[in-house]
Amino acid sequence: MRTPEFWKHRGLISSLLLPLSGFYYLGSILRQKLTSSTKIDVPVICVGNLTAGGSGKTPITLSLASSLQQMGKNPHIVSRGYGGTQEGPLRVLPSQHSARDVGDEPLMMALAHSQTTPVWVSKNRIDGAKAAIKEGANVILLDDGFQNPALQKDLSIIVVDNKTGFSNGRLIPSGPLRESITNGIKRADAVFIIKQPNETINPELATIFAIKAVSCVTIKPADETNQLELKNKKIFAFAGIGYPQKFYNTLETLSAQICGTTDFPDHHKYSKNDLDKILSLARKAGADGIFTTEKDFVKIPETFKGKISYLPIHAVWDNPQFINSLLSKLTGTT
Repeated sequence: MRTPEFWKHRGLISSLLLPLSGFYYLGSILRQKLTSSTKIDVPVICVGNLTAGGSGKTPITLSLASSLQQMGKNPHIVSRGYGGTQEGPLRVLPSQHSARDVGDEPLMMALAHSQTTPVWVSKNRIDGAKAAIKEGANVILLDDGFQNPALQKDLSIIVVDNKTGFSNGRLIPSGPLRESITNGIKRADAVFIIKQPNETINPELATIFAIKAVSCVTIKPADETNQLELKNKKIFAFAGIGYPQKFYNTLETLSAQICGTTDFPDHHKYSKNDLDKILSLARKAGADGIFTTEKDFVKIPETFKGKISYLPIHAVWDNPQFINSLLSKLTGTT
């Protein structure tokens, strides 16, 4: 879906949809109360959010996987595989599976960490976790699923974007919230706030999360080669993520001169016509290069990949000791 503009404000359209948000709220409450949670044999860490649309969960999940490996653990990532056709449980193998099979985010994570952190897709998260355990997982990293009570979590983490926060603070469809902020905070063990380099913390978020364990995370480019390609160059950019402007802002922090952009809905599947249009727009704008996100790049056919670059990113913790302490308590690692 494309993030609606009216989610940013409490305007007329948002207000007219409030009755439907009431039904959504009731449904979310009933789901939490009526669903019994299944406990499995290994710790489960859930990385989720309170809003629809991208908040930065994927780089957080991959960073936590690396931290757990450094502690001697064998984490496996389990995802619902949004946008993929496979029901699972299925281990994602980049040599065999496409984004159409398993979803863009699981494929991206598998490409980044396929040799060190197995990634699974499963519409039923319990089945996915059990399949991972059979293959040696001693920690499950649940990518999303904060609102799904079926699998009992041992550590629940909320990821929030520092700039977008909770937008208009209303529930779907009137706003972006999957559940009320109050209810979500009660169930969360920790909050990770995603920010740009040198960005100060949103005071509203600082107030909301004052009673929770909070850590700030800076999302930075992971590849110096790409950074050199961007510096002072005219770049045409496109993205199919929840908030494309976040990606464009990141390019600008690397001194790229954005000469044009095209937005697509989150999890968009790119057609030849889409990509031909992007190439045409880039030529007309006089672009030196075309850049997209890593998540979008995995969905681009091979015939176009030589004409398009992507910007890999990673999470840099402002307080790594906090993260290590959090994980150590859960896993029993000292």
